[in-house]
Amino acid sequence: MLLKENLTQASTGQRITAKGYAVAHKSDTFKPFSFSRHALGETDILIEILYAGICHSDIHSAREEWHKGIFPMVPGHEIAGKVVAVGSKVSKFKVGDYAGVGCMVNSCGECEACKRSQEQFCENGKCVFTYDCHDCFHDNEPTYGGYSNNIVVSEKFAVNVPQDAPLEKVAPLLCAGITTYSPIKFSNVKAGDKVAVAGFGGLGVMALKYAIKMGAEVSVFARNKNKEKEALELGAKALYTDTKGVSERFDFIISTIPTAYDVNAYAELLKFGGEMAIVGLPPADEKLSIDLTRLVFAAGKKVYGSLIGGMKETQEMLDFSLKHRIYPETEVISVEQINEAYENLTSGKAKFRYVIDMSSMEGKE
Repeated sequence: MLLKENLTQASTGQRITAKGYAVAHKSDTFKPFSFSRHALGETDILIEILYAGICHSDIHSAREEWHKGIFPMVPGHEIAGKVVAVGSKVSKFKVGDYAGVGCMVNSCGECEACKRSQEQFCENGKCVFTYDCHDCFHDNEPTYGGYSNNIVVSEKFAVNVPQDAPLEKVAPLLCAGITTYSPIKFSNVKAGDKVAVAGFGGLGVMALKYAIKMGAEVSVFARNKNKEKEALELGAKALYTDTKGVSERFDFIISTIPTAYDVNAYAELLKFGGEMAIVGLPPADEKLSIDLTRLVFAAGKKVYGSLIGGMKETQEMLDFSLKHRIYPETEVISVEQINEAYENLTSGKAKFRYVIDMSSMEGKE
């Protein structure tokens, strides 16, 4: 529960005190952590965080598998909560509204990418990510994510969430949802298309659901048959454990695989003119295998990377998801289960998406 002092701090221009769960180094386990956020600006909102999803990106970041991290680190970029204070010039939200925050909290707003609402590709290098990033708009201080009780963010980088929305399912949409929705829309997946989803964790499930809703016939590639029953129940045509021997050819393939694999093996399963989007990234020391010669001879096929989505498209994704009741398969946990959740995710034991009930942090020191 948000402290009364936070409201006083917000109204008097003070820094906002916060409590969360952090790791002090890449080999650490999560422990309670007290810190502060920048003061509430004229166009900022203060959100009491109610739920925070755990993304595989959190694990890569906390364990420095992609790059050197900023510690102490409070991960979490799948945030859903309640607006408890607003700046004097805020027009998008009022106190009592629900709001969501995803992977970024600011950008320059002036370059062509930002003007196209592709803020994640800010051409001035001023995209500020929700955690493990230096905030160039606030004295370069480190950003802290959603494994915490509050967040201060520009209203432009929060999405509107209806009062009747299931917040525990909305939270993971802010990364897992937009990360898969964006390339599916970009590649214009439509009714009758044949689609393959490579990797069937939290991202893969969302990709399957979106593609099916858009009328595609969808197959799944997974590391084993453990989730075959769930995949078929969700509408998949088939689940494969290997690309070898697969005769089917696809209009679109989305790879959510977070470990090293042979990209060409999937690209070769595309039809002429087919497209493959890569949204999952392995640790930096596990390079993706791409044979350019094989890729050249797979002429007429496209392989591209996709990074989350802009704020306009994120709101579009959320509205689409809520309208069609497309939600992640979730398991709500307490803050004390974060370490266990990380181990389950890296060992393949996790069923789908973990979401932290941040009210479980109350009373923790």
